[in-house]
Amino acid sequence: MSVLFPKVNKPREWDYRPIYFDEEKEARKDKKLARLHHGSFREEHEKNMTELRKKKTSRLTFWIALLALLLFAFYFLL
Repeated sequence: MSVLFPKVNKPREWDYRPIYFDEEKEARKDKKLARLHHGSFREEHEKNMTELRKKKTSRLTFWIALLALLLFAFYFLL
């Protein structure tokens, strides 16, 4: 600390910003809070897994049908 010029802390400045009501922002916040209820991550995971299973089974049926058509074509055309 200096003897000639002692350090004096400045007083806090008044920083007032008025808060205005924003209806759209409140609606977004309510929607976000409603989406994050207890167990929502588990429900989303289960939903994603069922969609993945459906895609997998439809892809499998497509390949089986294609294989059957190719076998049919080779058997009767060649």
